[in-house]
Amino acid sequence: MDSLNGHSSTVKPGGLKHRRAPTFATGRDIFPKKERSFSSSLEGLKPQLGPKATPETKPTNFPRISKPVELLRHEYDVVVIGSGYGGSVAASRMARARQSVCLLELGREKWPGEYPDTTLKALKQMHVSGDFVPSDTFQGAVAEGDATDLYHLILGEGQNAFVANGLGGTSLLNANVFLEADHRTMAMSPWPKEIRNDPSCLDPYYQRARKMLEPKPYPNDWPRLPKMETLHRQAEALGYGAKWREVDQTTRFQDGLNSCGVRMNKSKLTGMDSTGLNDGSKSSTLVNYLADAWNWGAEMFCACEVRQKFKDIFYQDLMWVHAKKMVFLGAGTLGTTEILLRSQEMGLRMSDTVGQNMSGNGDMLAFGYIALLNLTVKSVGADQGFSYNMKDTVRAMGKPNPSTDEPIGPTITSIVDCRDQENPLDGFVIEEGAVPEALVPFMQTMLDLMPGKVRPNGLTRSERLKRLIASARSRFFGFYSTKGSLEKTQVYLIMCHDDNQAVLSLRNNKPYLQFRGVGRAEHVRKLNKKLEKATNALEGTFIDNPFAAVFSGQEITVHPIGGASMSNTDSADNGVTNHLGEILVDKVGGVHDGLAVVDGSVIPTALGANPFATITAIAERSVEKLAEKHGLAIDYETRNGELDFFKGPEHPLPEVHINKDAEFVRQALVAKKHGLEFTEMMTGHIHIGHYIEEYEVAERLARGHCEEARFFLSVHAYDADTFLSSDEHKAMLTGTFTSGALPGSPYMVTGGSFQLFNDDPRIPDTKNLTYDFDMVGIDGSVIHFNGYKVINDLAAFSVPGTWKATTTLMVTLTDRKKPDDEKFIGRGMLYLDPYDLIHELKTFYSSIHSAKAFLSYFVKELAHVFFAPFDLLDWPQFHYESWPQKNEPSRIFQVAARDGVHTALKMWEPHVGTDRRDMDVFFVPGAAVDESIFALDTIDLNAITYFRKKGYRCFCQVHRVGKTPLAKQGYTTYHARLDVAAAIDKIQALREDADPIHPESYPPLGTSKTYIIAHCAGSMALSMGLLDGSVDTSSIAGITASNVFMDPKFAFINNTKASFPLPLPSVYSLLTRSEWFDCTSMPTDTFVQLGLNQLLRFYPPPSKSDICNSVVCHRSSLAFGMLWKHQNLNQDTHRQLEKIVGGTSMKSLKHLMAMGTKGTVLTAGLEDSLVNEENIERLRGIPIFLFSGEQNSVYDPESTKVSFDRLQNQLGEQFYRREVIPDYGHLDCWMGTKAYKKIYPKVLEHLELVGDYVADKGVNGFEGIKTNGHAH
Repeated sequence: MDSLNGHSSTVKPGGLKHRRAPTFATGRDIFPKKERSFSSSLEGLKPQLGPKATPETKPTNFPRISKPVELLRHEYDVVVIGSGYGGSVAASRMARARQSVCLLELGREKWPGEYPDTTLKALKQMHVSGDFVPSDTFQGAVAEGDATDLYHLILGEGQNAFVANGLGGTSLLNANVFLEADHRTMAMSPWPKEIRNDPSCLDPYYQRARKMLEPKPYPNDWPRLPKMETLHRQAEALGYGAKWREVDQTTRFQDGLNSCGVRMNKSKLTGMDSTGLNDGSKSSTLVNYLADAWNWGAEMFCACEVRQKFKDIFYQDLMWVHAKKMVFLGAGTLGTTEILLRSQEMGLRMSDTVGQNMSGNGDMLAFGYIALLNLTVKSVGADQGFSYNMKDTVRAMGKPNPSTDEPIGPTITSIVDCRDQENPLDGFVIEEGAVPEALVPFMQTMLDLMPGKVRPNGLTRSERLKRLIASARSRFFGFYSTKGSLEKTQVYLIMCHDDNQAVLSLRNNKPYLQFRGVGRAEHVRKLNKKLEKATNALEGTFIDNPFAAVFSGQEITVHPIGGASMSNTDSADNGVTNHLGEILVDKVGGVHDGLAVVDGSVIPTALGANPFATITAIAERSVEKLAEKHGLAIDYETRNGELDFFKGPEHPLPEVHINKDAEFVRQALVAKKHGLEFTEMMTGHIHIGHYIEEYEVAERLARGHCEEARFFLSVHAYDADTFLSSDEHKAMLTGTFTSGALPGSPYMVTGGSFQLFNDDPRIPDTKNLTYDFDMVGIDGSVIHFNGYKVINDLAAFSVPGTWKATTTLMVTLTDRKKPDDEKFIGRGMLYLDPYDLIHELKTFYSSIHSAKAFLSYFVKELAHVFFAPFDLLDWPQFHYESWPQKNEPSRIFQVAARDGVHTALKMWEPHVGTDRRDMDVFFVPGAAVDESIFALDTIDLNAITYFRKKGYRCFCQVHRVGKTPLAKQGYTTYHARLDVAAAIDKIQALREDADPIHPESYPPLGTSKTYIIAHCAGSMALSMGLLDGSVDTSSIAGITASNVFMDPKFAFINNTKASFPLPLPSVYSLLTRSEWFDCTSMPTDTFVQLGLNQLLRFYPPPSKSDICNSVVCHRSSLAFGMLWKHQNLNQDTHRQLEKIVGGTSMKSLKHLMAMGTKGTVLTAGLEDSLVNEENIERLRGIPIFLFSGEQNSVYDPESTKVSFDRLQNQLGEQFYRREVIPDYGHLDCWMGTKAYKKIYPKVLEHLELVGDYVADKGVNGFEGIKTNGHAH
């Protein structure tokens, strides 16, 4: 016996043509300590939208016992593939054994009322595949329709097959004949000894099947059926009158509950069984075994095609489902055999006979045009005899609503059972049939054109003329004309024994069907002669099978069997499975434990009878004995109450985890919401390993390591309107992710969501297309996938930019169960190429309503980006209640400058629990702003909180040119130096003396130094005070000068504005008659202000990434230059700029402009520079750290370079350091979301070195902060 690590079966979820999507796999543990998994992979999975609705479909309240594939879990006790008789038995019995069951079905769920009843509707549900081989000299591959369509015609060489796809399998379309195989057939040599030595071993399982399916013969007290009586008469003509009988069938002839608690209706006798009955009388597995499985907690998923079962290898990108105990293959003869062939191709050990010894079950189809039927026939089996005049009709043409006095009947009602031959292989069964309405329009033409008609001998001219008139009646007076030829046509179906020489193989990765000998066998010719005789006896014309007549003797079967045949020796040399359907692996009966076949593919020879009763009995036997083998007890006794499919099952499994989205999906389906779905494939590279912050860097590294990755994802929004209108709702995701660098690959997506154009909280004016999901690997590992496409202003007026934005996905992989510092798994980028986009568009599926809404929404959102400068302006909101107040100061002091101006000095105590440092930190903000730039609550960690957590007491002053009413009085930065001086003195006083009001809370610190962090105009005000002596340097420990100090030099755009012949401040004052410029504006402002707001749309940003529509951002850029790199701000900060940036007086602005153009700090008179050797000497001994943002658009980074060089040249290199911070601008150095990683640590490093120096470690202890920066 082979010890496996795992089986996998690839399942291709059905969908639209050309659709590519995810897959499943089923797994099972063999040994307690060594995991092993069966996998059923589903490639191309397309979740269902209730019934497969077209835009014209009107909502109908049909039940649904299957679930959308989005609710699929990755692990079950048992996985069943297929929902025909064998698969349904397995699902029902395993659910009754209280196992968690997952059933996967290729087709869709349809209930009575949903089946096609016209030719056009039937053609829309027709799938044709295979090889068209009408002769030995011509062959062509055919592939038309959708793999999930209800009807599937498989073209082969020698014989063709017709099967059904849907929840219920071929039971949805069969003729309902419950006919047990005779014991002599079951005793033949091809059967395994456990069956051939005791054919009666199946009898109790036939009875069990009868109990579930409830077959009954046509009632004697119902109207007699012409086609049935015609066959009786023909049987008598052949000498087989005693062999004619009404056959048991799974058609309901009374209203009421069936064996499983499903309410059903009695038959309307429509003859429509073979295209699906809409009258609710057909006992398909949907209404018995599957309904029972549902009621006991089984979960069923439709539109899933199993591709293969395999060992340790996954084919392409396949979803998978892990089966802990057992996998049952019940995908039908052709489906299961194809799965096994693909599995064998992928390395699963099994018999070389897989795909061989197949049979069409001896199926034959023929027609007889009965000319004269004025017959009186004694009814058979009636308590009292009565006569029935057939009035020249057979009435075998089905129609949805026949009248009660002219019924068609079930498709098959009676048979001529001739299986009691001396040689069982000579046995056969003749059955009458009916043609469903969908085929009736073609019948007359087909019968007229068929070659090889066999007419009665000696027809007179008059009789020939009558036949032509009957044919014309069917053409011109309707197909159901009582005197037309179609109503006089008998349909013959024959079950016999063929030579079991059919083969299914894979050619070019596609199944190829060959039936050799069926249509050419002598036995078939003898049976055709019998039908000729039976037809001619009633002066009728015999017409052979249209397939056989046209295509060189090819037949068509609706009962293909074999391909995974039972071995008659328990050796894999002689068969694929043992007597229980387990897959054999060697010559001595070794099997893949837990992997079994339970459909018609295990039957080793033609049965000579309709096979579904035998398939069901064999499946019942196999499942019972396999359950015993695995220690499972099946509850056969508990009966179901009446089932209500719109409520929950009676016996759910309480331990089953309920998907959080299940209720939403249920409500959307019940409400018949318009949905939409599509499938996307993206490929790229993801580096697995150590943390890398930048996606591009990670991708380059992954390319070097050949770490290719890709995903196939199906996006499904069950309520398209909510999906497109609500920021909160997300579409659901299913699919697979593969990466050769991850040992658990491929990963199945679970609990996934997709969101369109949601606001990116990290970057202003940026939208994301977000992919967020957990995924489970074949090794059981769970990884979280977060990916997002960035849709921002880089795409403005750029087709390549728009393409890149919508096709590039930034991906991060994490393990959310691990600590934060261990979560990271990998990072990289995936791309959508044009070829895959074409396929994605082909997979788009929705109603017309949803398609219009989606297209409109998508185009509108892209237009906002593409035409970003012309988008609607974002006005200030002033929702103060939304502004968080997490950084309230501990105290606020009023400080009086020496000219009598009072300003606010705010203080924050160190965080509780931190070691308090001796030195204080004093923050000095720039013009038009206040302490909020250092105490911003919209970022994770602001500057004041950062330093408080390090143990520092922090102060910040709102000086007279900051965001304060004082700024409107025309003060300049030069005047603000007095405020800075007063604040430094106040801090010094607080350090030296206890607070008289709160002596316990604010004791003296016993040190005499303050470290100052000054930004922009605050830094220049500080430099002015130091240079002219207004600020006492004795209390200053050190300084960080942010972006400028004493040598301001405007960046290019600011310099251009300041160089205009007409000073812009003067122009503004002239137009507005105001000396105040407010960075905030409202829609109710004056026409001049509103006009200015519109003109500022065209203010040149430093880069396209800085395009935005914020009025405050535009106006502050006009006054001061672009204050930040937008990529460094988050959305919350950018949306609340009106609470951060105030305004400026024209006098202050002129002062700033004069200094920026002259490159030096000036007095208020704009003439005198404060920078000279005498003044600079006052700075000696003060350690100063200068830094500039590399992308600063206010002051050129050269500003700090000039000051740095000036200080070093005059005062020496000992105390000065400078850095240029890549990718940062101006205010974002303090307000940026990652400033606490990029900027604050650099300042802290300088601060702590200064602290060591101040603590009397001397000059030698200060060596560490000598010049060492990014640039100087």
